Amino acid sequence: MSRGLFQTFSDTWILDGVRTPMVDHCGAFADANPIDLGIKVAREIFQRTGVAPAQVDSVIAGNMAPGGFDQFYVPRHIGLYAGVPCEVPAIMVQRICGTGFELFRRAGEQIATGAASLALVVGTESMTRNPIAAFEHRQGFKLGMAPQFRDYMWEALTDPAPAISMIQTAENLAKQYGITREAVDAFASESFARAVAAQEAGFFAGEIVPISSEVFELDGYKPRGIRTAGKAGVADRDTHPRLSPPEVLARLRPVFKEGVQTGGNSSALTDAAAAALVASGAALRGWGGKPLARLAAAAAVGVPPEIMGIGPAPAIRLLLERSGLKLDDIARFEINEAQGAQTLAVQRELGLDPAKLNAKGGAIALGHPLAATGVRLTLTVARQLKEIGARWGVASACVGGGQGIALLVENLKPWLEPRPAPAGASRSSSGSARAPPA
Repeated sequence: MSRGLFQTFSDTWILDGVRTPMVDHCGAFADANPIDLGIKVAREIFQRTGVAPAQVDSVIAGNMAPGGFDQFYVPRHIGLYAGVPCEVPAIMVQRICGTGFELFRRAGEQIATGAASLALVVGTESMTRNPIAAFEHRQGFKLGMAPQFRDYMWEALTDPAPAISMIQTAENLAKQYGITREAVDAFASESFARAVAAQEAGFFAGEIVPISSEVFELDGYKPRGIRTAGKAGVADRDTHPRLSPPEVLARLRPVFKEGVQTGGNSSALTDAAAAALVASGAALRGWGGKPLARLAAAAAVGVPPEIMGIGPAPAIRLLLERSGLKLDDIARFEINEAQGAQTLAVQRELGLDPAKLNAKGGAIALGHPLAATGVRLTLTVARQLKEIGARWGVASACVGGGQGIALLVENLKPWLEPRPAPAGASRSSSGSARAPPA
């Protein structure tokens, strides 16, 4: 049996979720602290569901790179300014590119153990506001030494253990799986086309909250707020999707000589936040609405750092193996497109049907704001299941350093009412626990 972390959740529900638009690097969110983007989506999820913030037992937030000097306070300030009671604790978690999925896993874990019955999860990231940083100057500047300020985001793209960049890990997979530049550009072009089609059909509008300049008040404390940059008074749609034919992408220079990855077939740099409410069955029944999906299971694995992009393949295998499902049982897969070659390698390794993979486009077209990505992918796959009337969906991502993480979600069919939790069915396990049938 495959090795890794696996948990099954029998009576854990995603009530609903929302996100900001995915806005291009240095765009309308250039001046927005990720805390404030997180506050906005948290406030919106309470408004959309009608759930009172006072009902929340736990705030779980994720953010990778500092978007301000107050990064230590990301989860706490999101909770407080969203109206969650002062007595409710908040925690920040991270699993790099898999952070958004980790938020759901932690929420499921808290609910399964009885520590919470309703959790607010928020992933928020400003790629624009990644700092220019120095770690060498606490004791001042030595005579003749040049300042060591470096680009935080650029430096983080290199894993110092194997001493290779994230793009190089995709190039390694391209060589291993025989993936050509033409195949990667064709995949990227399809990602753009699908995202444009979904945008034009109004699909993304169902999960986006428009963002404009706004002040967030909190009695007894200093106000916070969002100020949109540039001429954009309101940001209400993803800005990166555009039709990108393969012949146009083919003109772009590869990052590495004779490589397959370019700026056009890798994930875009965008800023965004996403939030969801995760509830126990009892909290769901008390709410009385129809949930977005059931959170059925989670899996996380480790892989060699130099091919970190293959991580979703063993994570999905573990997820399905322990859940008693087959690939054919899954109607939709959302796998983060960190790089085109990386996603193609996962597709080939698992033998995924291209029609089921990233049917609404992926991070190449929409972007990859690190901590927000997993929340967006989970919401998007759950909404697709409702759209097509299918039961099972999987959302997954590779993780820098050599990991993979995946979530299994189940669509609540119109004829299937939320049921009482079977005794002892909700648990955390590294053994052979199975997601209970509905």
